[in-house]
Amino acid sequence: MFDSLSDKLGAVLGDLRGRGRLDDEAISGAMREVRLALLEADVNLEVVRGFVERVRERALGAEVLKSLTPGQQVVKIVHDELTDLMGSESAGLKRTGFSVILLAGLQGSGKTTTAGKLARALKAEGRTVALIPADLQRPAAIDQLEQLGASIDVPVYRTDTKDPVRAATEGRERAKADGCDTVIVDTAGRLQIDEELMGELVRVRDAVRPTDIVLVLDAMLGQEAVNVAKAFQERVDFDGVILTKLDGDARGGAALSVRSITGKPIFYASTGEKLDALEVFHPDRMASRILGMGDVLTLIERAEQAASEDEQAQMEERLRKGQFTFDDFLSAQRMLRRMGPLQGILKMLPGVGSQLADADIDENKMKRVEAMVLSMTPRERSMPHTIDGKRRQRIARGSGVSVQDVNQLLEGRKVMEKMMKQVGKGKMPSLPGMPKMPGGGMPGMPGMPPQQTVAPRSTAPGAAGRKHGKKKSGRR
Repeated sequence: MFDSLSDKLGAVLGDLRGRGRLDDEAISGAMREVRLALLEADVNLEVVRGFVERVRERALGAEVLKSLTPGQQVVKIVHDELTDLMGSESAGLKRTGFSVILLAGLQGSGKTTTAGKLARALKAEGRTVALIPADLQRPAAIDQLEQLGASIDVPVYRTDTKDPVRAATEGRERAKADGCDTVIVDTAGRLQIDEELMGELVRVRDAVRPTDIVLVLDAMLGQEAVNVAKAFQERVDFDGVILTKLDGDARGGAALSVRSITGKPIFYASTGEKLDALEVFHPDRMASRILGMGDVLTLIERAEQAASEDEQAQMEERLRKGQFTFDDFLSAQRMLRRMGPLQGILKMLPGVGSQLADADIDENKMKRVEAMVLSMTPRERSMPHTIDGKRRQRIARGSGVSVQDVNQLLEGRKVMEKMMKQVGKGKMPSLPGMPKMPGGGMPGMPGMPPQQTVAPRSTAPGAAGRKHGKKKSGRR
């Protein structure tokens, strides 16, 4: 997400951070590079001009020039202006007694899938959601919506008609009669904006009287997404935007331009194909991601969603005791996978994303690690010290790996348990460099195939054992 823009801005601002003093020439040069980076990211020209001018004006202020850390001050200014560009504060859908959400957009923008994702997200908030198919133009659109509804246990109110207005209104009334408090209407799109599309959308809007009209925009369109948004705004005056395919957008032109040009907030961002890949759009967090500062708050929210309250309580109790068995590891590994793609998670960690920019993280390696753990008996998982040489050979045969892999897994668990004991005592855990990861797992997690590395200076978990005088099993 925004990798290209993030790399270019990081290079420019990194140079400023390294300077003890900043003058007009240094700031002007940096602003030229920022301008080029934004234009190459397909950000609207007027947006770029205004952004660079505001940053330059603030960067040349006395507060920055007299600061002991002027480079850091400029980075903060860029962060603040990026945040303001995308909306300053998070905005959301209206929460009324009975809510009608009308989704609009071009064909191919992902409206139908977004309807399913939004229904899932609102259901998780405690809303009683229903889906209404009003896209009668695209073949199988209704069938797709019914499949999505079935997968998240949300009713779909289908009406056998060729009139989208009737389909929307009858579906709305049936959903309301059945006790639903939120309905999402999926409308038809076209390959381009035309009068027929807009006329149909206006008729559906007037009939269902939505509390929110949400424009679904493909982030991959870049600056063209702004033109689409302006055209829809002239006819239906939407309330907010959901950006789709943001995970595949390396530039970020749509996200940085839409709010500034239309004045409408971005409600959500779709960051993957799965139905849980829909995030509330937080401008300040997105600015931090663009500048390589990570996004700890979103990471915490994902972790809370991935683990039940009971799982969190059990893990906290074991953390206090400084215990870390392979059962704990298995639970943590599965929770990690529920949080989303591993490389995306790691990029949310401040300072880690840049180190992993070129890392070849193979998430399939995690399955090999899980296979090793599942090849252990329940007693071996809860009492790892009982795993002797013969047991290691059996585990290796059962999981299709080498004894060396099993040895590394066992050594890594010892490192993790030691860290858990330090945390349980309220101490900051000491990391032996940056340990290798289980198929690209979180730093310090055990069970990493020997050929998998994360950074050039990364250290294998077994190194912790050697550091304390222990001999590592299964040397390369």
